[in-house]
Amino acid sequence: MLGHVHIPPTRHLDRARLDGSLEQVKWWRRSEGTIRWLTCLAAAPPSVLLLEAFYGGSHKQLTDLLSSQLDSCSVFTLPAKKWHWRARTSALYFSQNIPPCPSYRVLFCSSVLNLCELAALRPDLAGLKKVLYFHENQLVYPVRKDQDRDFQYGYNQILSCLVADVVVFNSAFNMNSFLSAIPSFLKKIPDHRPKDVAQLIRPKCQVLHFPLHLADVSGLLPKYKLLHSPAHPSDTDDIIRPQTARSSLQSSLGSQEDSPVRPLHIVWPHRWEHDKNPELFFSTMLKLKDEGLHFLLSVLGETFSDVPETFTQSRPLLEPHIVNWGFLSSKDQYVNVLCEADVVVSTAAHEFFGVAMLEAVHCGCYPLCPKALVYPEIFPAEYLYATPQQLHRKLRALCRRPQAARSHVVKVDTRSFSWDVLKGRFQTLLTP
Repeated sequence: MLGHVHIPPTRHLDRARLDGSLEQVKWWRRSEGTIRWLTCLAAAPPSVLLLEAFYGGSHKQLTDLLSSQLDSCSVFTLPAKKWHWRARTSALYFSQNIPPCPSYRVLFCSSVLNLCELAALRPDLAGLKKVLYFHENQLVYPVRKDQDRDFQYGYNQILSCLVADVVVFNSAFNMNSFLSAIPSFLKKIPDHRPKDVAQLIRPKCQVLHFPLHLADVSGLLPKYKLLHSPAHPSDTDDIIRPQTARSSLQSSLGSQEDSPVRPLHIVWPHRWEHDKNPELFFSTMLKLKDEGLHFLLSVLGETFSDVPETFTQSRPLLEPHIVNWGFLSSKDQYVNVLCEADVVVSTAAHEFFGVAMLEAVHCGCYPLCPKALVYPEIFPAEYLYATPQQLHRKLRALCRRPQAARSHVVKVDTRSFSWDVLKGRFQTLLTP
């Protein structure tokens, strides 16, 4: 794309340089020990600098969406590995490897980056309009014990807010939980504590929901979903290519896609980490199995180095029900599974927005979410459960009557979270 220096997932920033004029940008990368030079001819000097220190998940989705939809921007990322080290050290690395560029007017980054350090290390970037986006906040991020919480990560986010010009949160829950936790968080400092920090940050804050890039999935939906659950297409270019052929999953289910006797298809599309509480999900699935209920199961989501043991323990016990297991690298395949599923479940102990749940709802899934965190902000009460027992009862009822989920029109307008609706606010945000 002209005017845009983008580092794809396998081309994360090692070094970037301007060579001669602003119209020609060169960067090089390391690939299996080999340094390669790449060149991009820009039609206009970039005015927006997009930085992402943890290029994965929703962080990657937002970076890719902004860079593809906005003109005249430069993007620099680091791989989504070793989150703690990215939070500690990415500012210094970026400061050494982002070339000076006098055309920059706006800097946009997520809260993983220590913006305070970067501004101090790079005075030329300190003068830009600095926009800090919170996908999550470390002040209320769940830990097993509060003494296990590393003070530095939350403190870095507070400092970043103080130097930012605009602080943006993906939900009101995220913003309110962060601001309300600042006083008690800073009380952990043994003496000489700063005062009125939340009051300094609050005027800079606003809520701007994560923008979903919703494509037209009508070509992928089973007939009963087309009848009962209209999906709103996006006017932007589809990131999902409609297919007339059914996926391998649907082939395995036969031709009974509209039959009321087809077992309920439950999908869990979340990161394989403890904060998503997979233990609750699998214990509930095993109860349904022990009760002799029929259901199909898809367990999706990204995996990292530390996978909770419950995944390996539960898989053989649930094997007869499993139709999909593990991360699907193809967006088409992922959306196919969502379109074929009936119910999407969250058991999260931590969630500040919930992209996967809304994507599944857009694909016609009936949602079940905790009555906590961000979910009451997005989902009506009928889709919320307050206890594990309530989750079990709701899923048991749907297993017995799958058509109750298939004939239901979900009362969530996913379009209100779409890029089409939110684009103007993001463009204003990234205007000097």
